[in-house]
Amino acid sequence: MDDKTKNIPQLELKAVIGFNGCVPSGLRLHPDKKHLIYPLGNIVMLKGIEDGKQEFLRHSDNVSCISVSKSGSYIASGHISLRGFKAPVIIWNFAERTIYAELFFHTAKVEGVAFSPSDKYLVSLGGIDNNSIVVWNLETKEYICGCPASACSAGFCLTVRYSNSDDNIFTSAGSGTLRVWQLDVARRKIIPTECKTGKLTRIVKCIEISEDDRYMFCGTTSGDILKINMATKILNQHGPIKAKYNMYIVFSLEGVNVLKMESGKLLVGSGSGILALCSSNDLKTIRQVQLEKGVTSIDGSKEGKLLFVGTEGAQMYRLNFDDLEAELISTGHVGAVNDIAIPLGTSELFATCSVEDIRVWRVGMPTELLRIKVPNMICNCLDFMTDGNSIISAWNDGKIRVFGPKSGRLMLTINNAHKMGGTAIAGTRDCKKIVSGGGDGEVCVWELLPHTHRLLAIMKKHKALVSCIKIRSDDKECVTASADGTCIIWDLEHFDSLQSMIASTFFKTVCYHPDEHQIITSGTDKKITYWHVYDGSSIREREGSQSGAINSLDITKDGSHFVTGGDDRLLRVWDYLQGSITHTSMPHAASITCTRICSKNCILISGSADGGIWLWKFPHPLASS
Repeated sequence: MDDKTKNIPQLELKAVIGFNGCVPSGLRLHPDKKHLIYPLGNIVMLKGIEDGKQEFLRHSDNVSCISVSKSGSYIASGHISLRGFKAPVIIWNFAERTIYAELFFHTAKVEGVAFSPSDKYLVSLGGIDNNSIVVWNLETKEYICGCPASACSAGFCLTVRYSNSDDNIFTSAGSGTLRVWQLDVARRKIIPTECKTGKLTRIVKCIEISEDDRYMFCGTTSGDILKINMATKILNQHGPIKAKYNMYIVFSLEGVNVLKMESGKLLVGSGSGILALCSSNDLKTIRQVQLEKGVTSIDGSKEGKLLFVGTEGAQMYRLNFDDLEAELISTGHVGAVNDIAIPLGTSELFATCSVEDIRVWRVGMPTELLRIKVPNMICNCLDFMTDGNSIISAWNDGKIRVFGPKSGRLMLTINNAHKMGGTAIAGTRDCKKIVSGGGDGEVCVWELLPHTHRLLAIMKKHKALVSCIKIRSDDKECVTASADGTCIIWDLEHFDSLQSMIASTFFKTVCYHPDEHQIITSGTDKKITYWHVYDGSSIREREGSQSGAINSLDITKDGSHFVTGGDDRLLRVWDYLQGSITHTSMPHAASITCTRICSKNCILISGSADGGIWLWKFPHPLASS
């Protein structure tokens, strides 16, 4: 399919929403102060601060670490690969947005990377499969030397940090290991010196070095900070004494995630979401602010007036250094985007669902308008009722929840709707019924009454998870797709099956053609199949992908085109009658989980397994437009 689609026009990308906030120090401000650099899935994103323009540097697997050289000429990033496979460090030429060098040594994961102050060397740290430290020459793009990151008696190394002024000094730390390294280029060796911390035993998650290279500050999982004298390699101080920066003081979880020196003071980001400004002398807190989720990234201009902070909740904040007043500038989903819904007759709004929440977004300059949270639950699917007055949703706890789209108020809960969680949902055009499917294969029809509901029928023919439900425009029939390899058309007046379609696949999605004489399906067999509604016979098959399941499919209001997306990370727009591809997208950062076309054929929206939301210009406007 890739060879066949090389000369096919590409979709125009309008915007991408998303940020992997779990990558340590993943959010970076470029030295030009005009670009933010951050990971999303297998992509390193470059985003203009003023114009919002987005550019992409692409890995083959999920990005695990990022570093930017002091001059801003280079970006280094590593990724996570399969166990036993090489995980390269890629050095990017920032000005040209191209690969400068690809360095192979580590296996499975690159834990961290750091540039020397003059851009002469790069040090890389491997993950637990290959916990080695390696020094690279940036000019020759060659290996200089390397050795195990920690002693045999110690645990794994978790972080690496270069000196601010000396190309031959860098530090590393982790579980039971805290080292200062001396690079001897002539003998091609790196010589470690263990730092002495007395009776203190800590797991260090992050390192920051003072601007004059006199002290090293280490953030720990216990929630305290170690201050090490770089000359003597001896613990100088640790604190704060009274309150530790962690989520649960008693159990010492999470702790300090990130440290950053700004204007001679120390910024501390904790797992509980506290961002604190501390004195670098006595480690006492000067001021602090509470953010949502754990802080994982802090970066800012050298003048220290403007800070950018990233959190585990996929949120980015802009802060003023003087008062730590936080402005939320970007939000995103933490987990996979499970479903997308667009209200009928509009192209200005859409809703998405994921782990713990439903979010409503504005399309223009994509911004979050509403967040509906249900803690510790996963929303598997959602839809807008056609009158636009409610959002219906199915959750992994087996409940169906109905919310107001403006206020987010919970309007109705249907308890115990499905024993194995709700997996598919749709509302009728008259807004009086909901049809839902579950992990147990049951299809339920619910009547909505003022302030309550009534179960009308349970239809039991599927033997596995119901993956998709679509209802005819007259509300008399619906079609369901299932992982048992069947699609069933149901009579919603007599609650019986009318027709079944069977194939050797796990059906992922199904759509009625607008004339409702045909349906179209896709699934794990990588095929797109057209079916006749009347007798359930297969009319046509098309190869939809060569390398993965087709997870989502949506059709335009006029039925002239449809779109597919799946595990090969590509969106494809198809001509319905010809069965041919008219447009394709650049690869997403992860598997595509859902796609939707607005009823005006203006916007195409896709969601991916990394929490990314991609907005595209749909290339085929309605004939009347």
